[in-house]
Amino acid sequence: MKSSLFRGALVAAASIGLASPAFAHATFETAQTTPNSTYKAVLRIGHGCKGQPTLKVRVQIPDGIIAVKPMPKAGWTLETTKAAYAKTYQLYGDALSEGITGITWTGSLDDGHYDEFVFQARVTDAFQPGETVYIPVVQECASAKEEWTQIPASGQDAHSLKSPAPGVKIVAAAGAPASVKAGSLTIEQPWSRATPAGAKVGGGYLRITNTGKESDRLIGGSFPLGSKVEVHEMSMQDNVMRMKQVEGGLEIKPGESVELKPGGFHLMLMDLKEPLKEGQTFKGTLVFERAGTVNVEYTVRGMSGQGGGAAEHKH
Repeated sequence: MKSSLFRGALVAAASIGLASPAFAHATFETAQTTPNSTYKAVLRIGHGCKGQPTLKVRVQIPDGIIAVKPMPKAGWTLETTKAAYAKTYQLYGDALSEGITGITWTGSLDDGHYDEFVFQARVTDAFQPGETVYIPVVQECASAKEEWTQIPASGQDAHSLKSPAPGVKIVAAAGAPASVKAGSLTIEQPWSRATPAGAKVGGGYLRITNTGKESDRLIGGSFPLGSKVEVHEMSMQDNVMRMKQVEGGLEIKPGESVELKPGGFHLMLMDLKEPLKEGQTFKGTLVFERAGTVNVEYTVRGMSGQGGGAAEHKH
């Protein structure tokens, strides 16, 4: 299996419940996390294959989960596979274009025993609150296997599947501001990233959905800690990440959503008067061509994770 095969189904699985916590299935001890955060995955294995001991536990890491670090397990051999990510991510100021996409523990776990297999990973902004990330797991025994790889289709209940992949629900960070409506536009959870001392620019991120029949454009905005807000786009050109201002504003077409996130379209918070600090909130405005000026509130997250803080805002 390759992680790219799962990505489409992962995004389609938004708002679907988690796999059953019963130990009859492979499940994660902590069944939820927030976007752009470090997640400790404790995989629970409660039985073997048709009465046979489990000899291998394989975990397939989907696109959008990076910087995987599996925990060695006494009495078990640990192997990993690496591959290129579907896109380049920024973590602690470093560009990550490849990493661990598969983990295999080899040993022996009796059918009548229970055990846990642990890894740490970074859940990027590729996943948004309301989605569920499904992480396929396979147990291999001497002459049988249990494949926990089924991913529910959109609108399907994961509990109805015979062998559901373990799921992790993506939830909003504590204190995240509620959505804001402006006419036919819905503006979801604006946030920014903490900046180092002396930084003159910051980034702003959010999702905008247009439920109307006419297009609108995000032109810019304002905030009290700097001079203005501009709309910018990052793109890869000749293996170099470049950024430019979006001339004329960013179009939000009828019936569509546009996500401003690290590595793509985003807001540039210009001429910072002071550093943005993790846990801080600040008010600002967004200016649209049709909807006009809309008041919003940003939550500031830590510097780490997809985006890379100040390094992300170099032209």
